[in-house]
Amino acid sequence: MSVVIYIAVMAGVTYLIRMIPFTLFRKKIKSPFFKSFLYYIPYAVLSAMTIPAIFYSTGDMTTAAIGTAVAVFLAYLKLPLIVVALAASAAALLTGYII
Repeated sequence: MSVVIYIAVMAGVTYLIRMIPFTLFRKKIKSPFFKSFLYYIPYAVLSAMTIPAIFYSTGDMTTAAIGTAVAVFLAYLKLPLIVVALAASAAALLTGYII
């Protein structure tokens, strides 16, 4: 029964988080500062969740840093995402074997 309560609470919180902006901001947002602030929030939140996960995923900071460096370099070269992900994973794996 407690699982049902947890799910109900999570549903309520999720609903409130999505509903509150609609009730507070009824008119179109005209402020360029606020519009740019809202534009960058998804990128900031995604980065805040992803970056720590990258560096603690392998259990060794060195392998994670080398995999990240490879990923950043290949992404800078504008290679496809699958190539970047596979190369970064391979670099972290090979570094783990070497160390």
